[in-house]
Amino acid sequence: MQLTVNGEDRSLPAGSSVSDLVSVLGLDGRKIAVERNLEIVPRSQYGETELENGDRIEIVAFVGGG
Repeated sequence: MQLTVNGEDRSLPAGSSVSDLVSVLGLDGRKIAVERNLEIVPRSQYGETELENGDRIEIVAFVGGG
C-alpha cells in the first residue's frame, strides 16, 4: 500500500497499523504525535489504527529545551 508520510511517498504492507509505521521508521512512539488524514491518532490507538492505501500521515517529534 502507498502512503504519504511527511510529504514523502512510502510503501507498507497491506494491513499495517500506525504502530507498524512508527517501528519501520525507527521512532520512539512516546516522543511523537501522529496525524492521519488531518486527525490526531491517540497514542493508545496506534496498534489498533489500521492504515489504508492513500493515507496522508504527518509525524511530529517533540523536542525538549529551555
